[in-house]
Formats: sequence, C-alpha cells, structure tokens
Amino acid sequence: MIEYRTGNNLDIDQVIEMYVASTLGERRPVDDRQRMAEMIRNANLVITAWDGDLLAGISRSLTDFAYATYLSDLAVRESHQRLGIGKELMRRTQAAAPRASLILLAAPKAVDYYPHVGFTRHNSAWMLRPDEVIVP
Repeated sequence: MIEYRTGNNLDIDQVIEMYVASTLGERRPVDDRQRMAEMIRNANLVITAWDGDLLAGISRSLTDFAYATYLSDLAVRESHQRLGIGKELMRRTQAAAPRASLILLAAPKAVDYYPHVGFTRHNSAWMLRPDEVIVP
C-alpha cells in the first residue's frame, strides 16, 4: 500500500536515487547534490509517495495557493509506474491549492500523458534558461 506525505524534509540521497529510477534524472541536476537539495528545500509544496521505506514518487511544486501552482517535477520510479501514483500525486497537489491552476512543462517522454489525464495544452509558454539574458 502506498502512503502519501506532504513536506520537503527529505533525505536528499533518497530523492536523487528516486529521480534516477524514474528517468526524470536525465533532465535534472542529479550529479549536483547541493542544487538538488536546494530544489527540494525551496519548493513550497512537496508531496511524496512511499512504498514502505522506499520513496516511490514525488510531486514538487511552487504555489501561491490562490492563483497558480507550478508543478515543476512529477516523478514516479519506473518500477512503480502505471499504478496510479502519478495521478494521485497530481490530485493531492491540486487539492492542496484548490483555487489555483495547476501548470507544468511536460518532459518529452510525458507530452502525451498529460492530455490523457485531463490537462489542456497551453501554446504560449515561454522559457528563459539560466545562461540566457533579457535582451537590452
């Protein structure tokens, strides 16, 4: 049975191992332990899924709890996928801020997943990477 918990007081080694086991580690700085720790510590809404002592999944978000919740990471270890854990993590994320829109950027492997679970594609998202600057 999967247990869900809210909070970001997590063992960073367990978190990194789970990201790698979920394939999201391919697109996150899992080799930079300090940066990963900052990502978890500074997120203000973190919901995790546990299979006993094993971290099975995570929803890591930034939210104002009133208008917008940015779901920056949704990861479920491959061994636990297709069990409804990802959907439940999203449901609990949405329930924590019920008046806010849930917004995310889909990982390339998950781009077809989100419409399947009820998300609507938004065609005007923009991104400025850390090595890019605002044009004068």
